Amino acid sequence: MNRFLFGLLALSSASIFAQSPQKSPTPLTVETIMQDPKLWVGTSPSNPFWSDDSRTLYFNWNPDKAKGDSLYKVTLNKTTGRSSRASVLTASQPQKVSPAERRLLATPPVSAYNRAYTQRLFDRQGDLFLIDLKSGSTRQLTNTVETESDPVFSGDQQQAVFRRGSNLYSIDLKSGLIAQLTDFQTGAKKAEPKLTDEEKFLKKDQLRLSSVLTERKEKKDEADRISKADRPKRPKEIYLDDRTVVNPQLSPDGHFVTYRLTKRATNAKTTQVPNYITESGYTEDISSRTKVGAPVASQEFFVYDMAKDTVRAVSVKDIPGITDKPAYLQPARNAKPDTAKKMRPVTIGGPVWSDDGKLCVVVIKSLDNKDRWIMRFQPETLKLSLLDRQHDDAWIGGPGVSSFNSTGNMNFLADNQTLWFQSEADGYSHIYTVNVLTGEKKQLTSGKFEVQQVVLSKDKTTFFLQTNEVHPGEQHFYRMPVTGGQRKRLTTLTGANDVTLSPDETRMAIRYSSSTQPWELYVLDVSQQSVGSGRKQAPQAGTPQTAGTATKLTNSLTDAFKAYAWREPTIVTIPARDGQPIYARLYKPANAESGRGKAVVFVHGAGYLQNAHKWWSQYSREYMFHNLLVEKGYTVLDIDYRGSAGYGRDWRTGIYRHMGGKDLEDHVDAAKWLVQTQGVDAKRIGLYGGSYGGFITLMAMFTTPDVFKAGAALRPVTDWAAYNHPYTANILNEPQTDSLAYQRSSPINFAEGLTGYLLICHGMVDTNVHFQDAVRLAQRLIELKKENWELAPYPVEDHGFVEPTSWMDEYKRILKLFEERL
Repeated sequence: MNRFLFGLLALSSASIFAQSPQKSPTPLTVETIMQDPKLWVGTSPSNPFWSDDSRTLYFNWNPDKAKGDSLYKVTLNKTTGRSSRASVLTASQPQKVSPAERRLLATPPVSAYNRAYTQRLFDRQGDLFLIDLKSGSTRQLTNTVETESDPVFSGDQQQAVFRRGSNLYSIDLKSGLIAQLTDFQTGAKKAEPKLTDEEKFLKKDQLRLSSVLTERKEKKDEADRISKADRPKRPKEIYLDDRTVVNPQLSPDGHFVTYRLTKRATNAKTTQVPNYITESGYTEDISSRTKVGAPVASQEFFVYDMAKDTVRAVSVKDIPGITDKPAYLQPARNAKPDTAKKMRPVTIGGPVWSDDGKLCVVVIKSLDNKDRWIMRFQPETLKLSLLDRQHDDAWIGGPGVSSFNSTGNMNFLADNQTLWFQSEADGYSHIYTVNVLTGEKKQLTSGKFEVQQVVLSKDKTTFFLQTNEVHPGEQHFYRMPVTGGQRKRLTTLTGANDVTLSPDETRMAIRYSSSTQPWELYVLDVSQQSVGSGRKQAPQAGTPQTAGTATKLTNSLTDAFKAYAWREPTIVTIPARDGQPIYARLYKPANAESGRGKAVVFVHGAGYLQNAHKWWSQYSREYMFHNLLVEKGYTVLDIDYRGSAGYGRDWRTGIYRHMGGKDLEDHVDAAKWLVQTQGVDAKRIGLYGGSYGGFITLMAMFTTPDVFKAGAALRPVTDWAAYNHPYTANILNEPQTDSLAYQRSSPINFAEGLTGYLLICHGMVDTNVHFQDAVRLAQRLIELKKENWELAPYPVEDHGFVEPTSWMDEYKRILKLFEERL
């Protein structure tokens, strides 16, 4: 949910004392920090992708400060140095791609290659194309008004299989013949009119009495039979009624089509968000979302047997544990046992096929998200065989693990029998393999770190991995044999290294940032990488590459931004009351007075997100605001509390059934640490944050008023029963089945505890956390006769603010709150 649902960042580095910056030319102001970032900071490059020949790198960029980003390119070449046989990778200056060239570009490479990697299918502006990777020539396959999409090669590599509307089609790559493979029809099949008993009698009697009518009927029936026999075979008409087709997929042998049908719950009420500032001058409603606990869509998985012209639903009744009740619903020890066996609803993702088309697997997830089953699936018999079950009494998640309706990271290796996948079975997201025929499982990576991204090499001998094993706050890129073993580190710069491999897997485009420098784009030859150790500094743009050194391609920062000496936060670990280390960013003024200092604690949003790391923060405005606070003598702390990303399963699920429990305790423990170790006055601590950060701020001000004197809650959830289903039901279950979890997790229930000073800021057209949350809390505070609070509404803002004037107003209010109250 913007600051709520986005997240896989990681942590930061650690000297024991904060770095003292050189004095900047001019102090920071809220107006400076909150202005349009492209005018003040610059625009970082994004969305890099390679040409098919791996020689040109494309990316979005906006060095001209235009209204929107443009597409740029850099051409790369290898040259041999005069004094060395070693080749050097050189790059042209970034060039803006012309509109004419951009329209002719193949879309970024995806998985639609043939098995030899000599051809690739892609769609552009609703039509299909085939590119020959050796010659670079492109052939257009369709030119229609209708939209064709999602092309893949058939199992025999002779056809392109694609979607048009809800249906699957194929096009023969030699003849160009297009064939329709499915015939999904909206609505219900029209039933043949049924004759009454009287009409049946009269018809039969007429045929008995008239030989002419009998002969004519026989001739017509024979003609219909011949016509039907001569008619070309068409796919079976499959009527959808009020359901929707999801992920129709042709099996490699061309015999089966698998698909999922979803039916929207008709009794799920949708929230309407009123929009007051409109072009029409009238208040207009924005259709938003349902609330947690509302009925969800039902789902079924089907197999269409094309040869037999039959459709069959896949039964899940025999899946191990399908009738298990979640732990929170288990009866108490002395209670009467519930013997009812009710199947939990599930969704089936996939299938994933081996290259030879002989084996496939599906991923089945319970809709309560407490179980994930990886199962072999045999479409000819509909048989499901268990390969792996991951269960969590809280909820299934973590990097690379299947999200709703998807398989997560997995594929077959070269032997066409071994499936690799990711799982948090040991507490951290790691890579596992399972032999689909024998069921033998093996864990390939292990340790107290996360495998955050996985790419299987084209020859299926190597994994390319992104992990945070060096430090929770660093992201590095590795390669490892598919059999496991030693990983070779390919990146060296301290911070985040977001890698996009070239199609030939010889070059890495690296989006890199440090804690004080926004993202820039680099390129490195994989063969020239160097593992190295210790801190590596980023090179300047245009610097020739030597072995192991990345070439910088972009310079995005403005002179004004570079003129300020941005503080590098110190990464510290704070002991929580249960002994766990809390990673945090610490910003400390150089002249902090022992025992008298004022402090602000920032609470990041999303819940499952990471901000105490060594790269440029997703909260860039907040990072700059923290520098302003340090200028004014504040100590600032930003912690990765319980529920944050980057630290494994137990940290992720530490908030199960009680948001505002351990996550708030971590903030209280951090505040005490500031007092005990950083010279902070216990009566001069404030906190603020947006979305989940706003929620924690409310819980802190209402339930621990002796710890925090002032707080700013931005776009906060005030009652979790009013938030959405996918996020909330994972953590708190459903309000109608786990009312206790909602009661103790919702700040509105504890508003009577407010004694400090509270600022609430909320966008009025927020379609994520509705403005209604703030309005309901305001009424509660009024009825409680509280006077030390205020609500600032922002009429044109959604969950993530857009207008610089809104940002300025919000943060002036936050600064005023802290200056007056701390």
